[in-house]
Amino acid sequence: MQKFRDVLSRWNGGDLSMMEAGELLGMSERQFRRYRDRYEEAGEAGLLDRRLGKLSTRRVPAEAIEEMLELYRHRYLGWNVKHFHEHLLRDHHFSWGYTSIKTQLHAAGLVERAKRRGAHRRKRERKPCEGMMLHQDGSRHRWLAGEPMLDLIVTMDDATSTIYSAFLIEEEGTASSFQGLLETFVAKGLPSSLYTDRGSHYFVTLKAGEAVDKSRLTQVGRALRQLGIEHIPAYSPEARGRSERMFSTLQDRLRRELALAGIADIEAANRFIAQTYLPAHNARFARPPAIEDSAFVVADPRQLAQILCIEEERVVAATTRSPSRGCDYSCRTARSGITSSKPRSGSGSTRMAPSQSSTGRDALLDTALTAPQSKKLAPLGKPREPLRRKNRSGQMISGASRLREVYQGPLLRPL
Repeated sequence: MQKFRDVLSRWNGGDLSMMEAGELLGMSERQFRRYRDRYEEAGEAGLLDRRLGKLSTRRVPAEAIEEMLELYRHRYLGWNVKHFHEHLLRDHHFSWGYTSIKTQLHAAGLVERAKRRGAHRRKRERKPCEGMMLHQDGSRHRWLAGEPMLDLIVTMDDATSTIYSAFLIEEEGTASSFQGLLETFVAKGLPSSLYTDRGSHYFVTLKAGEAVDKSRLTQVGRALRQLGIEHIPAYSPEARGRSERMFSTLQDRLRRELALAGIADIEAANRFIAQTYLPAHNARFARPPAIEDSAFVVADPRQLAQILCIEEERVVAATTRSPSRGCDYSCRTARSGITSSKPRSGSGSTRMAPSQSSTGRDALLDTALTAPQSKKLAPLGKPREPLRRKNRSGQMISGASRLREVYQGPLLRPL
């Protein structure tokens, strides 16, 4: 008040203009003029805030504020404000705005104020349409309360941030990568490229920190090459910023949703993720692509199941008294039976489908393997039985008979 009187007297004396007086008081020229008129009419009382002592007609009742705070303390403690606000609107029929909820939680000391963000890397531009690039990665976290650490395998579109596949597994590896790719490719089709980290199941890196060796393919690399999909390695976590931010959101939201639903085992969690969480997550966080066209290419599910599997090479021992020096067999094993590929001399090739963690995924793979055949298959016929012989330990062995004992099924080849 004293400062206002001093400035006003200097203005009356002609030492200050109206604009200079307002600047000294931290207000506009128009505001200073209003204050001058009110002071001349009512003195110091005219400068008091006329709203003091009056409550807003839109003020939230104190009982409702306390109900909201109790909900947060006893049911949603630790949730971020945005996630909590969504549940208030959906499950508890509150109609308050996000800012009001955040202000009340800050005032009660239940939520800390966010720190000011510093400079950050420039984000890479998204691909213009879906299917041009997919991200696949795993996040190890304590997803289920009271359970050990698990890996969440996620396959996501770069253009829209839509999650096509997500499931929990004990440990990330080749089989889990194939499982996520199979679910996505059967549902959507083949993308143009796949962006992953440099894990040993994705790439071969001869020396830590150096570039990957693209001439030596892993099982995943071999399958992607057969499907004509470009495999792109990431050389830093910052390069995979989009998937890293997505995992940050999932670690904050998904584990709380699983705990709220009372889920404590992997199978139930995977059903909840596929049927309940993913549709809601994509509706909340997915964004429309810049171009409506799709780069996905439709593929035959049966062929996908034959390619997205683990191939193992096995050398079949030669027998000394066999008409041929060795028995050359090549077979592919999957969940529904055995088929064969073209034989190669001196070795066999065994294909094993990726393990499935739920009934729905078993049905998906079984459907892919039992789809109508594009080529007719015919039996190769009974292989010649080599003479039995003793090994150094004195045991009787036979290469062909041993092969039948292991696989117990007919060998097939395309006509």
